[in-house]
Amino acid sequence: MDALCWYGKEDVRVEDVPEPTILNPRDAIVRITTTAICGSDLHMYDGYIAGLKPGDILGHEFMGEIVDVGPGVKNLAVGDRVVVPFGIYCGRCESCRRGLWAMCDNSNENASVVEAAYGFSGAALFGYSHLYGGYAGGQAQFARVPFADVGPVKVPDGLRDEQVIFLTDILPTGYQAAEQCGIRPGDVVAIWGCGPVGQFAIQSAYLLGADRVIAIDRVPERLAMARDVSHAETIDYSEVEDVVEALKQLTGGRGPDHCIDAVGMESHGTDVMAMLDKVKQTTRIQLDRANVLRQAIQACGKGGTVSVPGVYTGYIGLFPMGAVFGKSLTIRGGQTHMLRYMKPLMDRIMSGDLDPTKIISHRLPLREAPHAYRIFRDKQDHCTKVVLTPS
Repeated sequence: MDALCWYGKEDVRVEDVPEPTILNPRDAIVRITTTAICGSDLHMYDGYIAGLKPGDILGHEFMGEIVDVGPGVKNLAVGDRVVVPFGIYCGRCESCRRGLWAMCDNSNENASVVEAAYGFSGAALFGYSHLYGGYAGGQAQFARVPFADVGPVKVPDGLRDEQVIFLTDILPTGYQAAEQCGIRPGDVVAIWGCGPVGQFAIQSAYLLGADRVIAIDRVPERLAMARDVSHAETIDYSEVEDVVEALKQLTGGRGPDHCIDAVGMESHGTDVMAMLDKVKQTTRIQLDRANVLRQAIQACGKGGTVSVPGVYTGYIGLFPMGAVFGKSLTIRGGQTHMLRYMKPLMDRIMSGDLDPTKIISHRLPLREAPHAYRIFRDKQDHCTKVVLTPS
């Protein structure tokens, strides 16, 4: 089968690899009909995620048709169309029973490596390095889905792939980011990053009752989408001297009630600290660039919440803990607890409250995935989101 394989920084290739088979009674095999490139995939493409091995199959946003199931899978049958969450959940551990799906205790076979850095490990992830289980990803023609009696969600008749493919990650991730803020009617929410997760965070903030959403980015097509599709006010951070001051001016001096960092570890900026972050990350003095996180903490109004769906992997310097303490801020982050949101958001799509297809800019065959990674990473050809067809 064709699959996109990682071989090093900026080196991904579509190769012919063996098709997956059933290895465990709770496995299923999915023939992938649609897959996508996530902003998190770019962290591996840029060489910032450890634990990858040459030949690893990438991709965690995928859906398709069940073509085989193990004897332990009773809720799915050959021919079912499913969307597959990016995380892998056993369904039986204490974390899963509590609905903390992203913290599954059993699915990551390499949990000890993550525990050494974080204290505890979360769930395994598809196509996201051997730190998170080493499971083959879904930028391929077929994928093995472990614990298939728990994760995949059936797609009702009448919904096209493009309407539901983003239920695999970025739509629930944007929604959880907004939900974590505890938005009340009339609140003002600021969101850094107008990529796919940022767009869905904007839309989710409005669904949850926000009065205003202010989105910050520098890429023209992303800012235009934030205004025209997601209906946010926008700030081009490359055109203002101080983003925090600009937000104060837009909110009568109070600052936003809540701030969302939808950028994460590769954030850009124009000030001295942002440039220092980049030098430290390039030289591996620190793993993450925290420019956006600092701005969100400094801009957030008193008693507000800073929600962090953007991926961070390690330690960061120049963290404004004084502002967190002094303004009584709450900080929430983490991988998305996907199974809380997939079915409710599918209902929102069916009712017409959400149209996820509007963020798609490029539809390409899987064979063109290396090109797609480049244009998505480099913001070329007005690329905002790529979906790939494996067949």
